[in-house]
Amino acid sequence: MLRISGIDKSYGDTQILKRCSIEVAPKETIVIIGPSGSGKSTLLRCVNLLETIDAGKILFEGRDVTRERRHEHLVRQQIGMVFQNFELFSHLSAVENIMLAPVTVLGMSRHDAHDLALGLLDKVRLRNRAEAFPDELSGGQQQRVAIARALAMKPKLMLYDEPTSALDPEMISEVLDVMTDLSAEGMTSVVVTHEMGFARRAADKIVFMDAGEVIVTASSEQFFSGVVHERARRFLDQILH
Repeated sequence: MLRISGIDKSYGDTQILKRCSIEVAPKETIVIIGPSGSGKSTLLRCVNLLETIDAGKILFEGRDVTRERRHEHLVRQQIGMVFQNFELFSHLSAVENIMLAPVTVLGMSRHDAHDLALGLLDKVRLRNRAEAFPDELSGGQQQRVAIARALAMKPKLMLYDEPTSALDPEMISEVLDVMTDLSAEGMTSVVVTHEMGFARRAADKIVFMDAGEVIVTASSEQFFSGVVHERARRFLDQILH
């Protein structure tokens, strides 16, 4: 479904991504891990065309989306993204936040969009909070609404950029449980996270990045049972102990 092929990205004289290549098959969950500043979030932003690349290609369902900048809004309809800080509209209720894009972008009727939004709130276990505004929701609840909002566009691929990094520890599991459910249902996903329990449980493949490069790509079982690169092993030792 997604092929990232040899992409480079620089900001001025600082190179952030160096010849990065990753392949994601339909229904796979790929977890990208690595130290802060290794380029993980930038890579996701390039996939969703929020950043331009300097070299290489990003193929989505066989199409080179890096050459389709004029149609980037159509690409983003098929690639959902969940950010660290929720990005909900504070003046809209949970159900209205989810309804907004289907109505304004897809031209769905408000009645159908409302039904869709309630169904998605069921999926993220928040049906009882449909009329609550963001400031009435916990951080974990807001992030689950953000996931439902991304799903409302019926994307083929979901990108998660450290979705639990802004949450208190007791709220992390409620978000990861929803993400795990979506992966189990076959949603193709690429997740940047430091949550190793989620990576073990939900990932088909682990990608380890450092200093802008993809260092290791391995199955979850292979990665955690015997990391094949010393830098990745040191990172795991630091984060697990």
